[in-house]
Amino acid sequence: MSAARAMFGAVQRRAFSASARDLSKVTVLGAAGGIGQPLSLLLKLNPRVTELALYDIRGGPGVAADISHVNTKSTVKGYDPTPTGLAQALKGADVVLIPAGVPRKPGMTRDDLFNTNASIVRDLAKACAESAPDANLLIIANPVNSTVPICAEVYKARGVYNPKRLFGVTTLDVVRASRFVSEIKGTDPKDEKITVVGGHSGVTIVPLFSQSSHPDLSANADLVNRVQFGGDEVVKAKDGAGSATLSMAMAGARMAESVLRAAQGEKGVVEPAFVDSPLYKDQGIDFFASKIELGPNGVEKIHPIGEVDANEQKLVEACLADLKKNIEKGVSFVASNPGK
Repeated sequence: MSAARAMFGAVQRRAFSASARDLSKVTVLGAAGGIGQPLSLLLKLNPRVTELALYDIRGGPGVAADISHVNTKSTVKGYDPTPTGLAQALKGADVVLIPAGVPRKPGMTRDDLFNTNASIVRDLAKACAESAPDANLLIIANPVNSTVPICAEVYKARGVYNPKRLFGVTTLDVVRASRFVSEIKGTDPKDEKITVVGGHSGVTIVPLFSQSSHPDLSANADLVNRVQFGGDEVVKAKDGAGSATLSMAMAGARMAESVLRAAQGEKGVVEPAFVDSPLYKDQGIDFFASKIELGPNGVEKIHPIGEVDANEQKLVEACLADLKKNIEKGVSFVASNPGK
């Protein structure tokens, strides 16, 4: 055996040993939905996931049976739509993703989804607080600007709130921004590092092109609008058949992967996320999306938004006004509708 081959074998053995220690259970609540199914498939393909737990009000075991045939090493189990099934799906989870909820239809805003999805997220958050209070909780269910505060209030009421473990997934906004820029500039999207801050709907989505390698794009109003309202583009194209499910699943899987990488000891993992943030608390805004450095305990460092140009400053101001209302809506919902 050559020295090079021996060295490669040693690296493989170390990698296997490390992976054996890094056992990670990931739970998807809403696994049979438009986002949940592709998200669950992508998680099954992720070698960092060793146990995948799938739950939904209908169809969870069927999706699990289907995905369990994929030839990767993780185990997959679907759980019955009962309180016991939900508790078992959550028990021991390291990461919980909640894509559950109804999708948008043409003409609907994310706020139009609020009354239905708020109750769904509230009840699932209660189950998470009871059965997996230490898990990293990744909220995909819209409207994220309001559902994340709902989860925080539910956890606070049960005395288990840890702001470092609660994330609103805004990764899709960054994914879209990099893709749209690459279409304009003829570049590879993976090389486009676009910072997007604020929230996860309409004018609360603020792309900071001045901080990218294409600062001229901050004056491109059409591009900014497309990033802010890219979800509407998909809703319209699907013509009543759904919203952005596949791209959102990819973004959710990317965020879960980043959380797992950091949990397993990788340093310098940075992703955007909507979290309990100090950046604008002096203005009564408790949650804000910016670059987040992740660590074994969740949020390790929250990056400020940095310098912005005049165009972006106006966008930030518009964002903050809407964001404050969105957050208050979530907090008020739990106060008025605590549930059982």
